[in-house]
Amino acid sequence: MNIDENKIDEAALALLHLTLHDYGRAWKQIDWEVMNRLYEKGLICDPVGKAKSVQLTDEGIKQSEELFKKLFSK
Repeated sequence: MNIDENKIDEAALALLHLTLHDYGRAWKQIDWEVMNRLYEKGLICDPVGKAKSVQLTDEGIKQSEELFKKLFSK
């Protein structure tokens, strides 16, 4: 099957929006390959480390909210 990784990344970023706290931190319970792609796109800070959360960049916060509304609102 041919998978569109950009759509997976968008859905993951939208789901990170669900756990946002402390202005831009989100729990990092998403596949590491996806987290690395979000990091490479400049949407999150480096996810590698012992912290259980990751810092979204300003652009990541903006896009996560937009994608959450687009994908999950009625």
